Amino acid sequence: MITRFQAEIATALATLAFGLVIVNGAREFGVGWDSSGPQPGAFPFYCGLLIALASAGTVVTTIGRRIGGSAGLAETFLDREQAKRVLSFFVPMLAFIVLSVTLGMYVAMVLYLVFAMRFQGRFGWLPTLATAFGTAAFFYFGLEKFAQVSLLKGPVETMLGL
Repeated sequence: MITRFQAEIATALATLAFGLVIVNGAREFGVGWDSSGPQPGAFPFYCGLLIALASAGTVVTTIGRRIGGSAGLAETFLDREQAKRVLSFFVPMLAFIVLSVTLGMYVAMVLYLVFAMRFQGRFGWLPTLATAFGTAAFFYFGLEKFAQVSLLKGPVETMLGL
């Protein structure tokens, strides 16, 4: 069981780290001003700084509310059943990302849609396969051919000459 306090602190610390990574990365491009105006890292630097400061403020505020005895922070945020539902969404999405990088976007798209529709949604094979291959074809023709935007390709797309 995860309480609301734990969830708020974890989220604030994650966004704090995210903001600090942005600040650090922006410093590589310069954050000051030169003769032509702001350097390339100025905008990301200040955005990251704003994210980090807001996150630190959330940590301080949440701890202050906890010390003050806020009953809402003790409520259950995520129980075992809810965690199973979250993982049933998150794990296939993570697999989609890994498969996109290794097998290509179109193969990953077909596999993800087949898994989601057939095994999670309990659709029949015909609508599942029609949707999966139809979606992949739609994105292939819409992006690759019409808009000329190339997506990640893997060994299957290369073998098929796509």
